[in-house]
Amino acid sequence: MVAAGHSLDVDPARWQELLDELLGRVAGRFARVDLRRRAKAFVHGLLADLPRKNCWTIAEHAGNPNPDGMQHLLSRAVWDHDAVRDDVRDYLVEHLGDPEAVLVVDETGDLKKGTTTVGVQRQYSGTAGRVENAQVAVYLVYAGQAGHAVIDRELYLPRSWTNDPDRLQAAGVPDEIGFATKPALATKMITRALDARVPAAWVAGDEVYGANPGLRSELEARGVGYVLAVACDQPVAFGATNRADALLRQVPARAWQQISCGKGAKGQRLYDWAFLRLDHPSLGPGEQAGQHWLMVRRNQRTGELAFYRCYTPGPVPLAMLVRVAGTRWTAEERFQTSKGLVGLDQHQVRCWRSWYRWITLAMLAHAFLVVAAMTDHTRQPPPSELIPMSCNELQHLFAALLARPTGDLGHRWRWSVWRRRHQARARTCHYRRQAAWQP
Repeated sequence: MVAAGHSLDVDPARWQELLDELLGRVAGRFARVDLRRRAKAFVHGLLADLPRKNCWTIAEHAGNPNPDGMQHLLSRAVWDHDAVRDDVRDYLVEHLGDPEAVLVVDETGDLKKGTTTVGVQRQYSGTAGRVENAQVAVYLVYAGQAGHAVIDRELYLPRSWTNDPDRLQAAGVPDEIGFATKPALATKMITRALDARVPAAWVAGDEVYGANPGLRSELEARGVGYVLAVACDQPVAFGATNRADALLRQVPARAWQQISCGKGAKGQRLYDWAFLRLDHPSLGPGEQAGQHWLMVRRNQRTGELAFYRCYTPGPVPLAMLVRVAGTRWTAEERFQTSKGLVGLDQHQVRCWRSWYRWITLAMLAHAFLVVAAMTDHTRQPPPSELIPMSCNELQHLFAALLARPTGDLGHRWRWSVWRRRHQARARTCHYRRQAAWQP
């Protein structure tokens, strides 16, 4: 039995106010009223319970006669998606701001077919766990005590794209865009956040970023601490240069400590940890004064090891480094919720601008869920028999109560006719193209 006063512990009207506030914040980025209305309908579609989210399904949900308007919003309409990104970031910082927050960098891959979608090639995708035809992007997650959310994004273009000017032009990639590694994209986003005075004390990332000296040097120059994973064979300066795993000989058995790196779905995430101070009189190129550490994590059940390069501008408890390392998993959680709840990976766009606009609007929709869930918990903490309102539950309720589809049965029938007519034209074009290829 739910405690008295909590039988209806949700406030849909308050959720609508929060969403309207966020949409009002970005309204000035859209020069025309019709674009503002369409952007609002687009975000409601992203928050709705649609079997798959793309311009067709969102347009039908919004009551539009066809997807042309939604496609125009993503491709040709005049509005600044980077300015909207900044608005979303500032909105999240206002609600989640924490001087000890962690900026988490990570990439995720979206499986795609064909070769014409911007950035697609056969490459490793963590989503699939293997080499697949995929599109990969790097994201920046802001993780504070109050919550965590995506605040920036950059699409990774492989060399097979940047070395092909015709391909870039066909996908609408700006002329100034060249090849950039994933760590370079991460450095760009972190620098952008710090220049905007986003409060954060740490950066966390996986081995792709921990192995990059340029990223580490930039963070040290700015006085930002980091906990970056590295491979077991990563060269580490400790007197002479050694592999990271070779330095385990320097760690006595009594040095291992059991510390939790945060709460998981099944309780505290407990590991054994060991620390080795790396500072030495002769600093390497780009290294700044401070404390450098090699941190080792050991799985208590399997004995599996993981290694981290750490930097702190000043003394901190070693348990703090463990906390920052555990924060890196928030990026994976955000990817899962963003993809599952607001269709971050469900876009069917091929061009550069359309990709950035879809991702930015998905970030906006997800930012609303994060802040609404946090606000709901702060306003009325749930009784002990209920967990706090999650983004998943809030989206489910919002879709059922507020993001209802527009249109009558006639509207549904007209959309069925439109889809079948479009599919018939596509089939005819495919057959003609196939016939033209025949010898």
